Amino acid sequence: MTDMSFRSPPASAAWRHLDARNGFEVVYFRSGDGHLMQGCTTAVEDGEPWIVDYTVEVDDSWLTRRVSVTRRGPSGPDEVRLESDGNGRWWVNDEHAPHLDGCLDVDLESSVMTNALPAHRMGLPVGGQAEAPAAYVRVGEMRVERLEQTYLRAPDADGRQQYNYAAPAFEVECRLVYDRSGLVLDYPGLAVRAS
Repeated sequence: MTDMSFRSPPASAAWRHLDARNGFEVVYFRSGDGHLMQGCTTAVEDGEPWIVDYTVEVDDSWLTRRVSVTRRGPSGPDEVRLESDGNGRWWVNDEHAPHLDGCLDVDLESSVMTNALPAHRMGLPVGGQAEAPAAYVRVGEMRVERLEQTYLRAPDADGRQQYNYAAPAFEVECRLVYDRSGLVLDYPGLAVRAS
């Protein structure tokens, strides 16, 4: 069993959202003292169009530190801001959110990119498994809740890392395939990499 570290993120990446919604996501990466990800998803879901802009900041260990999410819709923009101390304590719009204690990552309902965060942070060996609860931002209500998730590193295929991913709250179990930069190539039932 060999471990394969991810390369640095590319300057940009894009995904086509399928099945659950019809849309497109684009993200730009900047690296330096940690990593900054600025992205946007536009989609139609259940007949309702929406736009979500996001900024995610992680430290050098890929621990989520600051997040800003803005949803634009017919009634105007709605924003939520999250901040973490890197040790599992969170603040949502400047108020402590104890229901998120222990979460080290953010997961945005509108984004495939955020599945890169735990994969980078955990550095699991093949066969390794870890719980990865996340601060989950729902698009419709702009509500932040705790999402229990599990990642099990499967054997690599064609030099690409694969993880068996589970989110019991949504009855999701699937295999996520990552590129050499640690970005999802295929999220079954949700999105595929476009660039």
